Amino acid sequence: MSDIGFYFGLGWKHIISTDALDHQLFILALASVYTLKNVKQVLILITAFTIGHSLTLALSVLDVIRFPGKWVEFLIPCTIFITAINNLWRVNEKNGGVNVNYWLALFFGLIHGMGFANSIRIMLAQDQTIGWGLFGFNLGLEAGQIVVVAIVLLLASLFNNMLRVTRRDWVFFISAGVFALSVQMALERLPN
Repeated sequence: MSDIGFYFGLGWKHIISTDALDHQLFILALASVYTLKNVKQVLILITAFTIGHSLTLALSVLDVIRFPGKWVEFLIPCTIFITAINNLWRVNEKNGGVNVNYWLALFFGLIHGMGFANSIRIMLAQDQTIGWGLFGFNLGLEAGQIVVVAIVLLLASLFNNMLRVTRRDWVFFISAGVFALSVQMALERLPN
């Protein structure tokens, strides 16, 4: 059971660390179209991402699937700018394309899961309790995502309610910034 704590820490760091900018930007783009009133929807959305992430992570650790790391590292920022573009296209919609976001989160979680698979594959494959390791990692991942989402929703509330920034302007500003950063990341990671 001590493995759960170790892998929980890895999952937590996978989202919270300063090296996790790509995941943080993805969560920021996903959550930017929501408000505090939508916390249940956002938690379901983040869980959809974790499910996708967990599935490919497990399949990769079990050596069922493998993808070249350089392509996965390129595709991760592509998922981020696609999510940001989706937000920008739907910026005037009242619900911001919420149903589309669930499918984006699940599908893009599959790609993000492959990104960490190479790093954790060796540790988990040598571990006798691979299931507990994956469970702990995913709990840490989910907890980290919830913290990032809470920060995003609190900032949105601050900007929308106290500073009187419209929801449309908030979504546009955040999504445009995320788009620019993720395009830069994708260009830097473009496979040769």
